[in-house]
Amino acid sequence: MNKNISFAEARTITPQGVHNHTEALVVEEPLEIRIGFGAGDERQRFSVAVTMRTPGEDEDLAVGFLFTEGILSDFRQVMALKWQDDNTLLVELQPGIAVDTERLSRHLFTSSSCGVCGKASLDAVQTLSCYYPLPGQPELDAQVLYGLPEALRRAQAAFEATGGLHAAGLFDAAGQLLLLREDVGRHNAVDKVIGAALRSAYHLPFREYVLLVSGRAGFELVQKAAMAGLPLLAAVGAPSSLSVRLAQESGMTLVGFLRGERFNVYSHPDRVRTRR
Repeated sequence: MNKNISFAEARTITPQGVHNHTEALVVEEPLEIRIGFGAGDERQRFSVAVTMRTPGEDEDLAVGFLFTEGILSDFRQVMALKWQDDNTLLVELQPGIAVDTERLSRHLFTSSSCGVCGKASLDAVQTLSCYYPLPGQPELDAQVLYGLPEALRRAQAAFEATGGLHAAGLFDAAGQLLLLREDVGRHNAVDKVIGAALRSAYHLPFREYVLLVSGRAGFELVQKAAMAGLPLLAAVGAPSSLSVRLAQESGMTLVGFLRGERFNVYSHPDRVRTRR
């Protein structure tokens, strides 16, 4: 049985009548991410965040989250991943990794609906990436972009059963799906994809790839993509004003409303090749 799916009795009411049936639901549970850091007798453990997530690929989620929050810069900084219980994952960092626990205490709390809830200010979430996409690279044909949502949807097994999961997919410039992750939280899905890429030895920065998200393109998703040096973020839904501003400042092409053979480009359109 798919551990991402649960079942509940539901009653559907329509003008035509009442229908009792069993409904498939996406599972949502808390995950506490802890880190171990320091050397020798000075080693500490610290609870970084609790996120409401769909269980599965939790190691990817933890690594991706720590990377996009600027705690990790490379997967080689991880010494071990250890489960404390079913919903608590300890990420043991190499002894030389410095951690600012005061900053983490002030700023890090996540939920399934918002990747930046609880952050004290815009400055706290606008983590500066050390990567900047190469201007005009890669160049993607509009026809390639048209096909990305359907490729993502075909690979979404849990969404087909529940309709309740967000997805994030990493594609190459030819439109081939390389990695897919699903989660009840859109930011979790992005963290899972980035974490999976880091754990699979994809080389930073991710300047050769494209990220597609199944929902809207909020600020936190652009920020996470920018941390990895992704040159293009495409979304089926709408961007926000802040996400457009961050994409412009980060050198990233931001695509929204990617549906059928239509989309909007909000920043750095030189990466999109059209026939006219």
